[in-house]
Amino acid sequence: MKNIKYITFFLIALSFSGCSVKYNFTGTGTIDAKTFQVNYFQNNAPLVQPGIERTFTLKLQDIIQNQTNLNLTNTNGDLLYEGEITSYSITPMSATASQTAAQNRLTITINVRFINHNKEADNFEKPFSFYYDYPGTDQLVGSNLSSALDVIFERITQDIFNESLAKW
Repeated sequence: MKNIKYITFFLIALSFSGCSVKYNFTGTGTIDAKTFQVNYFQNNAPLVQPGIERTFTLKLQDIIQNQTNLNLTNTNGDLLYEGEITSYSITPMSATASQTAAQNRLTITINVRFINHNKEADNFEKPFSFYYDYPGTDQLVGSNLSSALDVIFERITQDIFNESLAKW
């Protein structure tokens, strides 16, 4: 009778260990890395908005820290993010009867190089872009600019995160 209990326990334990699947609520799957590095993204756009390169660099660091257990490092990171802001443009989207812009669109494009030192097959270089529409009567300064950058950078950093780490 004792042997049957031990055998039953052993079979149950064995069945659970054989069917293990790792679930992760961030969708990052299994990452063979402990550290990441985000180099400063230079602003090489023809139209330069001062300070957005620092804001973007910090937002990219924040999303990776908040959605993974990777440690941020300044050098020799297992994962490396680098690149540059290549475009910052404001274009009219629609006009009023008096030929003025009724709505404008701010579009930012960032070229990203991702290097996974542990798995070179994951490496990529590609542009990420998003936009923010706002009334043509508004000036894109102060809190209006901050709101626009929040929307754009939230989307771009999430897209970069998904491309580099999310393994859905």
